[in-house]
Amino acid sequence: MKRLFKYLRPYLLFTIIAPLFMIVEVWMDILSPMFMSSIIDEGIAAGDMNHILWTSLKMIGVALIGVAGGVGNMYFSTKAGYGFAKNLRAAVYEKIQAFSFANVDEFKTGSLITRTTNDVAQIQNAFTTCIRMLVRSPFLCIGGVIAVLGISPKLSLVVFCAMPFIGLVVFFALKKAFPRFKGMQEKLDRVNVVMQENLAGVRVIKAFGRSEYEKKRFCEANNDLTETSMRAMRLMSIGHPLIGLVMNITMVCMYWIGGQMVFEGTLSPGNIMAFANYITQILMALTSSSFMLIFISRAQVSFVRVNEVLDTKIDIVDGRDTNAKVEEGCVEFKNVYFRYPGDSGDALKDISFSAKAGETVAILGATGSGKSSLVHLIPRLYDVRQGQVLVDGKDVRSYTLENLRGSIGVALQESVLFTGSIDENLHWGDENAEDDFIRRAADVAQAAPFVEAMEEGYNTELGQRGVNLSGGQKQRLCIARALIKKPKILILDDSTSAVDLATEAKIQTGLREMMGHLTVFIIAQRISSVRDADKIIVLDEGRIVDIGKHNELINRCEIYREIAESQLGKGAV
Repeated sequence: MKRLFKYLRPYLLFTIIAPLFMIVEVWMDILSPMFMSSIIDEGIAAGDMNHILWTSLKMIGVALIGVAGGVGNMYFSTKAGYGFAKNLRAAVYEKIQAFSFANVDEFKTGSLITRTTNDVAQIQNAFTTCIRMLVRSPFLCIGGVIAVLGISPKLSLVVFCAMPFIGLVVFFALKKAFPRFKGMQEKLDRVNVVMQENLAGVRVIKAFGRSEYEKKRFCEANNDLTETSMRAMRLMSIGHPLIGLVMNITMVCMYWIGGQMVFEGTLSPGNIMAFANYITQILMALTSSSFMLIFISRAQVSFVRVNEVLDTKIDIVDGRDTNAKVEEGCVEFKNVYFRYPGDSGDALKDISFSAKAGETVAILGATGSGKSSLVHLIPRLYDVRQGQVLVDGKDVRSYTLENLRGSIGVALQESVLFTGSIDENLHWGDENAEDDFIRRAADVAQAAPFVEAMEEGYNTELGQRGVNLSGGQKQRLCIARALIKKPKILILDDSTSAVDLATEAKIQTGLREMMGHLTVFIIAQRISSVRDADKIIVLDEGRIVDIGKHNELINRCEIYREIAESQLGKGAV
């Protein structure tokens, strides 16, 4: 709760003011039955129209004050609730942004979306409800009890007998429903995961004709959510009629006993009317409390889930040397071992090599050999399990993430573009980049020809994830975006796989002309992409098999020679 308080602190004044308005509304609600009793006993019974009129005007005034109190409470509680939720949602999002790849792997994307949206909304609803009901229900109940005791202590026993039954109904309903609330949020996670995967892979789904399978998959997740929700709500729906039954029995008993007291002359008809109103207020306050407990129970589940995100230990944090900056771009791996979280075996084993500033280093190997894992360690997308990765002679863990990653340009395997214009996407590399440099980077990446052929050019709006571009076009824009960053180290992780050979050759020529002392790491499947590299690293099952130039490896490395022969033919090799 202390953690939540810091997100509420900016709205603490509203949180305090809202209950004060609610106290005004409750006080007016308690006064109203007294006026009704007075109208019946002193106005109607005595035929005094002046008393009836004057008391009615008082009731109207009290009602208006109560309305003002209710509106004030609603305004300030809503303002506090939405502000609190905004801060909490921002904190969760900010935490997710700080996640390393390993942290992200702990949660499914759909689950993170649910926690940031639905779970925060559940906490907000409970908070807003509590600001109202934690004041209204107790004050209305206590005020009503005092009022009925003042009217008739004997008749008040009817109310006191009903209270334990309502308490038991609420207790057992919540005890059974609480585990189901947790299940509801988990099932909602599953629905969001299926939906997110479906939207991300919609082209593959349609290409393979798997729409019916995906519909069935979504329906199963949706039905699970519905059934779990229905089981929880069924318990709640049983509880509410039982509470209503207790209330009706209480009213019948009150009228029966109260009627006898009226006949005996110990109670007036106006008192009966007021007593009935107070009983209704008391029992409704108890019923409202049960609703409030439902909100709190659901919010408690959501609070735990949100806390799981906020409490996640970030395994990749800033280094202590805040002044360290990448000046040259030299890279060295020293006896590096790495494994993915949850895996029992290492993805990389005893990796050692060095790359001088300005060198082009190519990494080649079969699928699953550890190529991407290796380059992910340079910008600290993951951390090594053992050994060291050095940049300019310093362990990458000694740099701040901003200084380290600010000096590294990356074009990963998956070409990710964002909704917005092409120009906005390219400015991700450097938001202050001048237009001339952006055009130059696009030209080097061979993106300029197709961009300038578009009607809107660099102002062309892209769909989500760049859906209106081909795979090769997206890859070229991602390379341009990485170049605009003016990095010391450039990582191209199979980022020309969807580009034809002629275009790839032009990109490599442009890179050689542009990069100067830029250190380049190229991951590729094609020999043509790596043969001109200063150094080629051949990986197999997470180990370095050989390091050398193209001609050297052709003669001495069997794995490299097999790859070359399979692509170029024995005669060409």
